[in-house]
Amino acid sequence: MHVVATAGHVDHGKTTLVDALTGMHSDRLREERERGLSIELGYVWTTLPTVGEVAFVDVPGHERFVTTMLAGIGPVPAALLVVAADDPWMPQAAEHLAALDALQVSHGVVAVTRADLADPRPMMERAAAEVSRTTLRGAPVVPVSAPTGAGMGALRSALTAMLAGLRAPGPRDDVRLWVDRRFTIRGAGTVVTGTLPAGTLAHGDELEIHGAERSGTVRVRGMQALGRSVDHLAGTARVALNVTGDDVTLLGRGTALVTPGGWHPTTLVDCRLRGERGRLPDLPLLHVGAAAVTVRTRLLAGEGGDLVRLSLPAPLPLRIGDRALLRDPGRRQIWGLEVLDPAPP
Repeated sequence: MHVVATAGHVDHGKTTLVDALTGMHSDRLREERERGLSIELGYVWTTLPTVGEVAFVDVPGHERFVTTMLAGIGPVPAALLVVAADDPWMPQAAEHLAALDALQVSHGVVAVTRADLADPRPMMERAAAEVSRTTLRGAPVVPVSAPTGAGMGALRSALTAMLAGLRAPGPRDDVRLWVDRRFTIRGAGTVVTGTLPAGTLAHGDELEIHGAERSGTVRVRGMQALGRSVDHLAGTARVALNVTGDDVTLLGRGTALVTPGGWHPTTLVDCRLRGERGRLPDLPLLHVGAAAVTVRTRLLAGEGGDLVRLSLPAPLPLRIGDRALLRDPGRRQIWGLEVLDPAPP
């Protein structure tokens, strides 16, 4: 399975586009359908020739839901950036693209929607210029109209070619599933959802919880992927886990379920910064996986002043090479992070 996250400004047609690609409805809440505005993460899926099953994580585009959007793209290796032909380049398109760049997402496709309402060529040129300055440089730019179907075949072809170039993750890697949604089903109990980047999950597995005020363990009682019950599943994949145990109350968006003993939970981590230099806020938000936590920052000596030490309020399972971002909500500024040392002296 492949997993792709959407990105882009509110009301530019992300949900309409993935619904047209899959024949499903990603907006689950009645309020979303009534207002025509995505509030929570949505999930739909389809099958593309040669690459197989593809799940889409549809994210909200409104500025009030940036944290929810980042929870959706954090663990996902590829993106579908959506901009509209009949609108200018908008703030959330720029912010979402900056987030993808900060997380060093390098596989993606740009869809210029509403190509039936305006000439898409000016926005295609603008979008190509914007992504050329990011890790998505070279991403194909495709004009489409979901209501008329124009360009949808070309979009499917571009997505297929992009996904075919993704590196296959290791099925024997340690599991780290960042929870992006938790709910309860009568008769089944607690269910959590997330994107599994690598490793394999199986019925009966015991997993550690990190990211809450205290750690704990749960056991996998059942799981589903793309609406089907499965006994085991290897990443990359969208998965819903029915979990049981005394510590299920610790689960929520941003907690991580990991292979027992396979990760080093840390509250102190040294990172390399990517992005504009200058004074960091004292208490920015750290976004890693689906987690969003307020951290303290301390710049360290380094070439160009690009080394920073973060103090976290609760242990998170991090490793060398992990990608994350810092965000200053007030100034809407974003910095990329690469973990250099999750256990500094």
